[in-house]
Amino acid sequence: MKKIYIILFCHVFLLGCSADFLDKAPLSNANEENFYKSQEDIEVALWSAYNTLYTLYGPESLPSFFGELMSDNAYSDNAAGRIQDYESFELHTMSVDNELVLNFWNNYYEAIYIINNIIANAEKLDFSGRDALIGEAKFLRALYYFDMVRAWGDVPLVTSPMSIDEAYAQARTPKDQVYAQIIEDLDFSSEKLPVKTNQRFVGAASQEAANTLLGKVYLTLGDKAKAAETLLKVYGKFNLVPYADLWDLTKKNNASSIFEIQYKGGVSNPYSLYWAMFSPVDNRVVTAWGGGFNQITDDLWNAYETGDPRRDISIQDGYQTPGGATVDVKFPVKWKDADAPVAGLREASDNNFIVLRYADVLLMLTEATSDPKYLNEVRARVGLPAYGATGYPSQYNTLGLALEHERQVEFASEFHRWFDLIRTGRAISVIKNSDKDITITEDELLLPIPFLVINQNPNVITQNEAYK
Repeated sequence: MKKIYIILFCHVFLLGCSADFLDKAPLSNANEENFYKSQEDIEVALWSAYNTLYTLYGPESLPSFFGELMSDNAYSDNAAGRIQDYESFELHTMSVDNELVLNFWNNYYEAIYIINNIIANAEKLDFSGRDALIGEAKFLRALYYFDMVRAWGDVPLVTSPMSIDEAYAQARTPKDQVYAQIIEDLDFSSEKLPVKTNQRFVGAASQEAANTLLGKVYLTLGDKAKAAETLLKVYGKFNLVPYADLWDLTKKNNASSIFEIQYKGGVSNPYSLYWAMFSPVDNRVVTAWGGGFNQITDDLWNAYETGDPRRDISIQDGYQTPGGATVDVKFPVKWKDADAPVAGLREASDNNFIVLRYADVLLMLTEATSDPKYLNEVRARVGLPAYGATGYPSQYNTLGLALEHERQVEFASEFHRWFDLIRTGRAISVIKNSDKDITITEDELLLPIPFLVINQNPNVITQNEAYK
């Protein structure tokens, strides 16, 4: 199996000549060696880069399973395929031959290959607006490497197109160098990209998206001063919309949205699968089938305060069979699309997926500045007592615990939880004291490097400590 990190040499470009990311069709007879000749060619090639978001942030992606399923928020009730691979995320019983981990690794490097090609070829051309297009590509590359370095630690840092032979010889890069590249890419993007109101098309990367992601990178590195400085560039440029509006199919890309993956419902369109895959397994009532991924734990359900409207907007507490029996299962409904047509056994849904939104900026600002005013903006939006005010839950008696609580209920099922807990140093304690009652070590916070990747070049690629 000749896979290590770079696989996709004959990739398909997706043509998008209008300003709408979803208005695209295959480009016939595209030849990579002679394709990149003009600004239009770079713009067309960028559709293929954005298209990778569908895989890398889909319901069965690394952010979904690492960010949510590994946490106290979620469990898997899926019984298809290699069940132990899903259970490895849920129960922290990871092995080096986990096929999902291998697929995630390959998917990221396939996407990075596409992005590196676009950047390298764009840099050879000279046209007005070139740097803004490169900025879009670098934003995606930074987003993907940020996911990878948090999940695997040291990873091979590839920033230019290279052959398979060159790829085989590429060792893992120390994570501090990977982070340095992420920051360099986001600095470039934040300088060269337009503000969101002038973005190239709805869903394109923007200056504010780059600064929001960069702020999160600085927080992850423990540089709160730089995080605050960066996030304040975004503060006040967006609004907190009513919580239900975030999931309203008629209100996509609203005033809270900073970076949102665009989908279009319908069996012949680029539809989303979050509703189908996160509904109860084989339910045949709520949805046509139901994937059973990222089902809601009692830990998450019980984290909501009395009167918090976000709970019932986010989670459904069971359903009834046609015979009237109640099935006691809690599952996400943020991506509910009751009118979606069915493709096979899966709904071809119209939901977008929000990667970055304004509430994240506000809660990160409190984390960076220790000022609860930003946190309290989020709570005021849902009518809950401010931190420090009468009626605020006494168990969250430090600002750190208050933030942890607020992020859990604000971003439930949105692929944030495990990343957040690792960043704040709370992952080991929280998962041990949850209903999962799992004991893990610091080394086990990282995923294994896939066995097949190491097997391609065991003298170059090393394994993470917990899996040696």
